[in-house]
Parts: sequence; structure tokens; C-alpha cells
Amino acid sequence: MLSACAVWALSAEAALAQTNFKMDAQPAPEGIRQFARQAGVQILVQSDAAQGKRTAPVRGSLPIDRALQQLLTGTGLTVVSNDGKTIILAPPRSGLIRTGWATTAAGVTPPAPEPAPPEPDTPSVIEEVIVTGTRSTSRTVTESMAPIDVISAAELTKSGKQSTRDLISTLVPSANTSNSGAGASFAIKTVSLRGLSADQTLVLVNGKRRHNTAILFVNGTTQNGQSPPDLDLIPSASIERIEVLRDGASAQYGSDALAGVINVILKKSPEGGSMTALYGKTAEGDGETGQFSGNFGMQLGQEGYLNLTADIRITDPTDRGDKTLNTTQMYFPLNALGQPVRVGTAGATLDPREATANRHTSHPGSPQVQLFSLGYSAGSPLGDKVDLYSFGTFSSRNTAAWLTFRNPNASNNITAIFPDGYTPRLFLKDRDFQVAFGAKGTEFLGFNWDLSTTFSRDDVDYYTSSLNASLGPASPTYFYLGTLKFQEWTSNLDLTREVDTGAFADPLFVAVGAEYRDDKFEIVAGEPASYINGGYVAPASSPQAGVVFAGGSQGVTGFPPFSAGAFSRDNISAYLNVEQKVTEKLELALAGRFEHYSDFGNAKTFKLSSRYAILPGLAIRGTASTGFRAPSLQQQHYASSSTIGVIVPPATTTQLYPVQLLPPDNPAAIALGAKPLRPEKSVNYSVGLVAQPISRMNVTLDVYQIKIDNRILQSGTLGPNTAVSTALASQGLNPQQAAFYYGNFADTKTRGIDFVVDYRTDFGDFGNVHWTFSANHTKNKFTRVVQPPAALAAAGIVYIDRVKIGDLTVGTPKEKYILGADWTLKKFNTNLRLTRYGEVIQRTALAANDETVSPKLIVDLDLSYAVSDNVSVSVGANNLLDAYPDSVRAANRGTPAFAYYNQYAPYGISGGFYYVRMAAKF
Repeated sequence: MLSACAVWALSAEAALAQTNFKMDAQPAPEGIRQFARQAGVQILVQSDAAQGKRTAPVRGSLPIDRALQQLLTGTGLTVVSNDGKTIILAPPRSGLIRTGWATTAAGVTPPAPEPAPPEPDTPSVIEEVIVTGTRSTSRTVTESMAPIDVISAAELTKSGKQSTRDLISTLVPSANTSNSGAGASFAIKTVSLRGLSADQTLVLVNGKRRHNTAILFVNGTTQNGQSPPDLDLIPSASIERIEVLRDGASAQYGSDALAGVINVILKKSPEGGSMTALYGKTAEGDGETGQFSGNFGMQLGQEGYLNLTADIRITDPTDRGDKTLNTTQMYFPLNALGQPVRVGTAGATLDPREATANRHTSHPGSPQVQLFSLGYSAGSPLGDKVDLYSFGTFSSRNTAAWLTFRNPNASNNITAIFPDGYTPRLFLKDRDFQVAFGAKGTEFLGFNWDLSTTFSRDDVDYYTSSLNASLGPASPTYFYLGTLKFQEWTSNLDLTREVDTGAFADPLFVAVGAEYRDDKFEIVAGEPASYINGGYVAPASSPQAGVVFAGGSQGVTGFPPFSAGAFSRDNISAYLNVEQKVTEKLELALAGRFEHYSDFGNAKTFKLSSRYAILPGLAIRGTASTGFRAPSLQQQHYASSSTIGVIVPPATTTQLYPVQLLPPDNPAAIALGAKPLRPEKSVNYSVGLVAQPISRMNVTLDVYQIKIDNRILQSGTLGPNTAVSTALASQGLNPQQAAFYYGNFADTKTRGIDFVVDYRTDFGDFGNVHWTFSANHTKNKFTRVVQPPAALAAAGIVYIDRVKIGDLTVGTPKEKYILGADWTLKKFNTNLRLTRYGEVIQRTALAANDETVSPKLIVDLDLSYAVSDNVSVSVGANNLLDAYPDSVRAANRGTPAFAYYNQYAPYGISGGFYYVRMAAKF
């Protein structure tokens, strides 16, 4: 894939303009790109002609033509064409006529009168330089020793996807999104790579670590027990590009990079800007969405920049509960006097309200969201050798979703407050920011250096409209449940240089650095009414007489004092990374990292990478690495109580039941076999082919294996049984609950293959088409499962049950295929994408009740028309054909029913989304 170095043209007059250059000797592809950026010009060059060459240093205030001549010294490249819009560089060729101006010892040569020359052989623009997976500043996608996907700003705008996360899942073959969750988990949708967990992918912003969300993903489907970075809180209009490294990189970046790295690069343009407005809704008429974003660049002083972004998105909820009707008896039966009596009372009759009751009590779907986010990126030189920079994001998000309906006759309802029952609603108020400051420069003991510090924080307030039945008729109906806070402060020093060893034609590239990180996690208790048991006893005349009411607000219970607290840890790390071009065909890289954590000790990781050019246009690459992921503070210390669907023997169908999540160091969890969490450790192998079989076509094929030991998983639901009740009661907790906790419960092996083809065709008067095809096959396998001690096993405790095994092995598609065509014809652009997801199986506690989500084709279409050079309008659809996943069988819909469409579907249950969009640039 090729992209422009800059967006300005150079005229003959502009060649005489004085420009201040600050450039060191470096590989030609990056040198030419950097020159174009500093000079404000567009430069084209054949990729092969620039490879293997080095540009000379350029410093000081010089005319552009003189500076370019100096830059190209020793490269064999000259200016062969300048039409006033674009400069073309190529090696000298006999018979080639130069136009425009040419670099000579005397300076500028006036435009030649000869007719236009023949074009050089398909000149290409310098390929996008990547910064992820390598510390070098001159490596491109096809030169990378590991597979990398680059998502450009243009691709971000050619879609109705409202989040960066969804776009990554759509464009990257091995990326999948979890679209379901109960309780607080509805607010965070995760993206995972290569069949692993979302928190096993490291997220960077401008190469700096992005903080995790404070929320722990608890009651979801396949992504339980995680607190990954929240990509939705990075304003999409601020993004220049996204680089997705599909390879283990713990040795280069530290904890969490077991599956890969997502590096979000923010815009740094010092001028111009854009505005985008989008409106859309689903085929059902709900999910109404309005989004507005603006980006603006300005100069700071003569050489600095400030780039600002604002993004607003308001989305109404979707509701797919119209087919999930509540068929249960909702009201208490009536005796002969018309008085409500206990269910099952002999001779009682149905309450006449049963005939007219609203049976649409379930509201599964996407939540209501109000998101406001800001972003900035700034930089300015400090003298000739130092550049200052800063960037940050600030977000405020309010989210609301319906939980599960409580019948009027349920034991967790007070009819004096809700005579017709109620549906709890959960509200999350998320306040998030990240700010980075840094300085970088050259000539520090021969090294280029980058010193930075990044501070970030995420605070999430929990509220619910619900009921604490144990408080009786005096119960409030709105509760503050508490707050989760996560804070991270990271400081980095990175040094890079090239060392001429004399042993090889190219110098040895060396990168060395250190990092200090301080993490804090805090749980703030909710108001007492949200968690206490008020001990309310229904009067003897009540049909609920003798019922034991559960304490705490229904749906999600407030954080009690025993779970509140502040927890922290710090770690220091150091790394070394070397890259060497051994021959013209062979490159090698080695990375090593040492980390020390204050709570669990040391970790060492290594990575070996190589690339061998078998033939022109054909190379083989491979990596072998070790990795680790430190247990998150949330996994170590989070505790909560909620009401979810559980099979309570002897029943065989799901019903609402309270469940207590215990931190591993809680005595009740220890009684159930919990042990202190240890870091996950991985061994990664990948081998791939990179080919350019014909002009304008790139093909990559990568095979990988990832073995993870001591994998941290959320246990299956333990109980309800005597052992669980005894453990909970010993700590003063409600014994009438089930429980779960986090542990190093298994070893797993993941194997897969990624295939990507990228091809551009030019049809002349019929426009040009950018074709892409990608495919992924991933298979997860358990190689070891931890068994409970004999006494606990005899009591019915199973840590990893068939549900948890199924979530990891068959709960996400094993196959995913993406075919894209981006067709540009004059002022029209059509972007069509077909995504086929393979089969998904939702395992349940009873094998006979397992569910299947059939393979499905999802069609996305975006049609755009350029009204002018700066304004375009678009119409489009995500899921054009309004596809839905399979329905859930009656036995798995819960009592009362709260599910119809299977939420394991990676494309969600809301159906098609249709939109119009207007975009303007200035």
C-alpha cells in the first residue's frame, strides 16, 4: 500500500523559498518522507529505487532545491519530473527529458520548452513508514518482520462505524468484538486479536501505553474478567492512522502484548481541518444516532503545531425484546374475596390483569450512550536539537441500559412500590483522560532520545433505578452504587542510534530504554441502601409472608465497605532492541526486556525476528518470542454482587439468582480454593510469506502458535451448594448466593493463520478500485485445566466448566473472511465490504441445550459523492441486509424470558444500521 508523503505541490518559484531543515543521515525512504514533510512538498519515487540507500544530513535554512540536492547526495536519485504539482525522483536514465526544475550545482534550471516526457515506469509514492513492532524510523509495512495492518484516516471516514473498535474488528481479519454483556459489562465492548482476550492486546497512543478502563468486564460472554483499554474514548477524528501488530511484543513493549499491539497515531497537521456530521438509525427505527466531529490544525510559532479535535455522539438504545415475551404468571393469584394470596394456593384464580399485562418486559440490545470527547496533539522545537511535544484525550460518557424484569409476584419485588413489577436500569458515568508530555532530540552521547511521561485516569460512577426489597415499602428506587477509579502514571526514556560496526554494509540499529509505571485502583463504597439487608418481614396477611428478601439493590448491588479500598503497585523495566541487515537479503532483530513488579516480582521476555528476501518481490519472515501479562489490579481486588441467569438445581432452565464475585484474597474465596494470582506467560511462534507477485499487489500469509501458561480466567459459577453457602456465611455474606472468582485456572494453545491480499486496479475512464481480501482461521485449545482439591470436588465445585471451556474454544468464530472493494470514479466513491463470520457455539451447563450461531454474511456499503473539492455527502449501511443471529431456544431464554437473539454473535443483535453523512475539509 502506498500513500502520499505530503499534500502540497512545489512550483519553480517555491523552489527558491528558504526553509529551515533539521535532518540527519538516515535510510532513504524515511529521509525522503521527512524532507517532504519539512519542505511541504509531494514527492514520488519508485520503492525499489529508494530501498537500500541513505540520504545525507540537511541542516539550516536553505532553498528547497539546494536542500534536495544535498539530501540526495550519494543516493543516485535525481529529479526527473516536476509538473508544478508533484516531484518525481528516479535513477538517471538515458533519453529521459527533465521538466520543471532540476537540481544542479548552479541551483535551479528554468523550465525546459520540450514537450511533456514519457512517464517513468509506474513511479510509486513512498510506502507508509511504520513505528509499531520496531524502534527504527525507516521500516515499512512490507519490510516488517511481523504482520502489521495499517488503517488510514481515509478508511476511518469511509464507514458508518461509530467507534474505532468496531472499525478495527471490521478491517483486521483476526480481530473480533464482543457485543454482549450483563450488568456493568454492557458499557464496554472489547476487541481481541488472534482468538485471545482483549486485555492480552496492548494499546498505545503515539507509541505510549494507553491506560485500562476501571470497569471489570464481569457478566459478559466470551470476554469475562478483563479491564482492557477503551478505544471508544479516543475521538476518531483525531486519528491519523492505526497500526495493528499481529504478533507477540512483550519484549518490546511490556505487559499485555501477548496477542499483539494496537498503536493509535494522532494527527499532527499544523493547518487545515475537517468536520463530519452523521445521522442514522436501525431498520427497526430505533438506535437513532447523531454524531458530530471536528478537527482543526494551527501553527504554534513558526515551526510548531497544535491539532485539536472534538467529537460528540448521542445514541438511543435498541430494543430486541419484542419477540421475547414474558409468558410466566406475573401477578399473585386471588382468593374468593379478591385478595392476593401465595402462588399455588388451592382454589385461587388468576388476577384479571394477567390478560392485559404488558408481556414485552425484556429489552436486550445496545445501550443508550452520550459521549463527548476532546483530543489534542502539539509540538514545537526548542532550539535546533530538541523538540517538545504533548498529546491527550478527555472524555465524558453517560451510558444507560435495561437489566432483567422482575415480575410483580417475584420475591425481589415490593408490590406497594411496583404493583406491575419493574425493570432495573443501570447508569454509568465515565470520566476519562490521558495526557502525555515529552521531549526528543539528537546527539545525546551519539543517540537520538525521547523522554516522556504520561498520566491517565478513568473514573466510573455507578447508579441504578431499582429496588432493595429487604427495605420493604421504605426502599428508595434510585441508588448510588459506588465508583471505580483506575489511575496510571508511566514515564519512559528511549534511546536509538545506528552503529557502524564495519562488519556489515549497513550499520547496526540499537534501541535501549527504561520505563517506570505506577498503577492505582480504587473502589468507593456505594450508599448504604444499595448494599444493606434491611431485614424487612412481610406481614402475615401478605402473599409474601415468610419470604427471605435479598439485601442490596436488584440487578447490580452497591459496592459494600468490605470490597472498598485503594490498591496500588509499581514496576520498573528496561529493554534492549537491536536490528541488523546482515546481507542484502537477510535481516535479523533481537529484543529483550526485564521488568520488576512490586507485587509479584520479576519477568523476563525475549524476541527474535528475521526476514529473508528469497527473490525480488518474495520474502519469508518469522518471529519467536516469550511474553507475559501481569494480573490487573481489578482482577486482584474487585468484588461485586449482581443478579444474573443461573441454573439452580433441580431446575434445568436459567433463572435470576444473586451471584457474588470474590477477590482471590478474600477468605471465602480461599475456602473455595483461591490462590494469589500469578502473571500469564506465553511462547509465540509465527512464520510468514510476503509477496508482490504483480505490480500494485501485496500478499501476506502468516501462520502462528501462542501457548499461554497460568491463564487468568473467571471461574464458572460456583454453586449454589452447601460448600459455597458455608464459605459466604463465614464472612458475613448472604449464603443464598452463587459465587465466582479469578484464578490461574488453565494453560491454553492457540493456532491460526492470517491471509491478506491488497490490489489496486486502474480502469481508466471507469475509475480505479482498491481490492482487499483477508481471511483468518484460529483454533483455541485447553492443554491443562486446574482441578479443585478432592474435598471441594466432592462438594460439587468445578473451576472451569463446559461453559467456560466453550467460551474460549468455540464461543467466537474460528473463521472470518473479509472482501472489500473501494471504487473511485471521478466524484463518486463506493466502498463495499463483505464479511463472513464462521459458526459460533454457545455451550450451556446442559449439553442438550447448547446453542449454535450459524455462519453469516454481513454486508457494509458506503456511497459518497464529492459535491466540491472540500465537501462530500454519503449514504450507507452497516449490515445492509439487516442480518440477525439465530434465536435462542426457549430453555435458554431465562425465567422470565430475557433473551431471544443469541448475543454470542460477533456482529450484535441490533440488525442493520443506515446513515447519511456529510464531510467537509478546509
